Amino acid sequence: MNARTIRRCLLPLLLAAAVLLPSCAWDGHVDVLGYTTRPNYDTSIRTVRVPICKNRTFWTVTPVVGMEMDLTRAIIRQIEMITPYKVVECNADTELRVTIVNFARTPLNYTQFNTVREYETALTVELIWFDKRTGRILSQPPRRPGQPVELDPRQPILATPDTILPPGAKPLPVAGLPALPRTEFISPAQAEDEDLAIIDPLTRKPPVPVLVRSIAHYRPELGESLTSAEQKNYDRLAMQIVSAMETPW
Repeated sequence: MNARTIRRCLLPLLLAAAVLLPSCAWDGHVDVLGYTTRPNYDTSIRTVRVPICKNRTFWTVTPVVGMEMDLTRAIIRQIEMITPYKVVECNADTELRVTIVNFARTPLNYTQFNTVREYETALTVELIWFDKRTGRILSQPPRRPGQPVELDPRQPILATPDTILPPGAKPLPVAGLPALPRTEFISPAQAEDEDLAIIDPLTRKPPVPVLVRSIAHYRPELGESLTSAEQKNYDRLAMQIVSAMETPW
């Protein structure tokens, strides 16, 4: 093998090394042509607190008891398995609050003896994920078609280069309505109390919860029951909740 052939073989290797070396960061991840080995989650967050889900449905008494406990376990198990976060009870970076708002069971198909052959179960929850260090709301509902994009709040214009006032003159104050008292968001110490309302520090309003829904089916003729369908709802709902915790693309 002559020197010319060796140069031809080494040239692609040198070009590949020149592309890969600058993309290797100190954290061990690689970025090449828009692709990266970094996780789909915010790595600045390390821990998550998941309190027991609240249940606002009549299924808290009959015929299902402990629905909120089973759903909480499914969410914690999915977070520990999929995300790089660790679920802790105290001193967490973020907190995930989930509220069960609806659980419905609907018959879909009947037998010739007028007995139900197949049921459909639907479990709907609301979730709010916020940063306990800054109060920032991490869970944002998707923007509906035609909904205007929220812009940053505008600042009052006092004096501009094209003002009619002479140079150096100060604009006269304009009398307006008295400002309403501003509501502060909860502090990290107060965030331990789940009864306190969460206030978005940017909008100074309660955040809009993200609505997540899962559907499952069960057929009594095949030995399936309401309990097996509920477990499917818990697992599928936990997967959707963990997917909602990903960083936007």
